[in-house]
Amino acid sequence: QVQLVESGGGLVQPGGSLRLSCAASGRTFSPYVMGWFRQAPGKAREFVARIRPNGSIYYKDNGKGRFTISRDNAKSTVFLQMNSLRPEDTAVYYCAASETYGFPSSETDFDFWGQGTQVTVST
Repeated sequence: QVQLVESGGGLVQPGGSLRLSCAASGRTFSPYVMGWFRQAPGKAREFVARIRPNGSIYYKDNGKGRFTISRDNAKSTVFLQMNSLRPEDTAVYYCAASETYGFPSSETDFDFWGQGTQVTVST
């Protein structure tokens, strides 16, 4: 089992920035593919970005050019730096860990989930 705990959410004005963190515990962190998802009110959860153990990164269009995913294996933590935030980025953001050795990008590809952290972009 891997336990994931997100932090760093909050209220920010349009154009602002937030840095989300996700701390993992329970198992060795480095072999997992780590991902970020988000779920806006009334919408399905959607994939945002992933980072593989070797550091390779993939972004979905919703955050490309504005979001940066990174990981610190020594601290068992994955980050999501979000810049130029827009009201449509308002959502609960979840981190997830996948045991799949590949290129996971759907909910079913990920095995462990955090509880989520709320991000609200508003004036």
